[in-house]
Amino acid sequence: MSDVEPVRLAHLSCIHCGAAQFDADLVSATVANINRSRPDLVLVAGNLTEHGYEWEYEEAQGYLDQIEAPLIVVPGSDDSRNVGFVHYEHLFGDRYRAHRLELPNARSRAIDTDGVTVVALDSSEPDLADGRIGREWYPWLRERLDAPTDVKVVLLHHHVVAIPGAGREATVIQDAGDMLALLSELAVDVILTGSRHVPFFWGLNGILICNSGAAGSRAVRGTVPPSWNELEIDAERIRIHLHYEDGSRQLAAVRSRAKRLLARAGFSVTDEFFASNHLPVG
Repeated sequence: MSDVEPVRLAHLSCIHCGAAQFDADLVSATVANINRSRPDLVLVAGNLTEHGYEWEYEEAQGYLDQIEAPLIVVPGSDDSRNVGFVHYEHLFGDRYRAHRLELPNARSRAIDTDGVTVVALDSSEPDLADGRIGREWYPWLRERLDAPTDVKVVLLHHHVVAIPGAGREATVIQDAGDMLALLSELAVDVILTGSRHVPFFWGLNGILICNSGAAGSRAVRGTVPPSWNELEIDAERIRIHLHYEDGSRQLAAVRSRAKRLLARAGFSVTDEFFASNHLPVG
């Protein structure tokens, strides 16, 4: 067994600064626990704010600035309310971006990957709960995910599949089918989403789909407590742990990296089918 540290990704969403259910102590505990876990990257799947106001963004940024690891943030549906995407761009930059974590040689060999490529997408629409990516971004995605030796991660706010226990599902992106077909073809390993405050994990054609709970809000469903996700990637598998406010963590899901290839090899849709049904190939 290698003593090289696995790649660690922290995945959180739904801080909701400005909301009645926002809890400053909860966010502070989340930040402290993330720093204690020493992740390589921290990925935030939106809804930093409740109304998209500038002061809410500044409050959220104050908490995120305390995180010691590199940070990648996408806006959520609430963040794009009231022209809030202007404040997002001012504080966090481009709403569509790619980031690559390159691993040194010894760690790369031990984990069996040259690095981790993260593509972050704004799935929000101004003042709407609905989300979409849009086919105009598909060529850009194809270029950014051309990294055959990397673990590939896509980060967005809205869901790509329905989440159990989240009530009537209204936050699946409008072009979910086309996006899933494209990301499957591009051999994406992980899709990270937020919204609806319910952590859950799906496996779909070899892709691990992870939704995060609420990291800063007490607006939870049933007995689901606030939480954030830790992804631990080694040579054999990807483990997902739920982290809770009191510092405890719970193993929630495991995906074999080797069997991910078998899942893709065991299922395919032919190019001829796509062509005969006038569907885009890739």
